[in-house]
Amino acid sequence: MYGAIWRALPGPTWLKAIEALALILLAVYLLFEFAFPWIMENTNIVDNTIG
Repeated sequence: MYGAIWRALPGPTWLKAIEALALILLAVYLLFEFAFPWIMENTNIVDNTIG
């Protein structure tokens, strides 16, 4: 999978590295901004079972 993404990125190696880093940062941002808050609202992961 990573090889296919690497080959799909345009430009020389140094530009591909920058683009890959930008894609990773974008994925992390989207997870923290949208996915993780949605998961916390829709699951009971943090509910304590000890009273």
